[in-house]
Amino acid sequence: MSEELASLDGELAPAARTAIPVLDEGFLRGDGAFEVVRVYRGQPFALEDHLDRMERSAASLRLAPPFPRAELQRDCGALLAARDERGAFDGCLRLVLTRGGHRLLLTEPGPDLAERPRLGFVTYAPTRVLDGVKSLSYAANVLCTRIARERGFDEALLVTPHGRVLEAPTSSLFWVDARGVLCTPPLEDHILASITRARLLELIDVQVRSVATDELLEAREAFLASSAREVQAVGAIEDRELGDVGAVTRAAAAFAAHVDEETGGSRPRTPGAPGRAG
Repeated sequence: MSEELASLDGELAPAARTAIPVLDEGFLRGDGAFEVVRVYRGQPFALEDHLDRMERSAASLRLAPPFPRAELQRDCGALLAARDERGAFDGCLRLVLTRGGHRLLLTEPGPDLAERPRLGFVTYAPTRVLDGVKSLSYAANVLCTRIARERGFDEALLVTPHGRVLEAPTSSLFWVDARGVLCTPPLEDHILASITRARLLELIDVQVRSVATDELLEAREAFLASSAREVQAVGAIEDRELGDVGAVTRAAAAFAAHVDEETGGSRPRTPGAPGRAG
């Protein structure tokens, strides 16, 4: 396996030997913004959309302007070119801006995911002041996943104290209701404005509405969507088994064709993975 690389303020080095100053409040307080971009054989998918959202996050966090878009674009190109010298890179690219003013980019392998994750409810109250922000303060999301796994599930499904279902810690939720309609929660429920979610809303018919836990447990199908996961069928929600991958989820998995179109066919084929694009 090739060693992953990093770019810190434009300087390339092995990721494992790259460090920021310990006094940077991005490290001490999680004060900063980040994005994770899916890369297919060296081609980043939806990079400009990720940079747009990162710029909004930086502005919301009051990180010192101006937003370094040109520098991030240049760093991204140089880092992926260096990483691809060791073989066509298929994985993820993490972009970080810290309160201390550092630009950090890291190549990472793709996530190790359960084939069809089982989701467990975890009570969560969104932090209103961070609406729409991908902040480095990610401890709550990580803890929710750990709590779900302690209960025997693969991933958490975040639910408000009043029983309204939101999203998974790193992905958006879609479900097919009892009428056969594909649905997803609204941004007004204080979920992240996911880039993959936005693309799916453009590509397929989706009703945007809130859902409570009791109704979700009557779902015919469900899937998660994110840059890293693409479209991934859900196997169960709590003790509700969802059976074979449904037709709506398989249709949504045609998102792969959209990725191919934008990346010039760079997306690797992964036949035989139920519910995953490809």
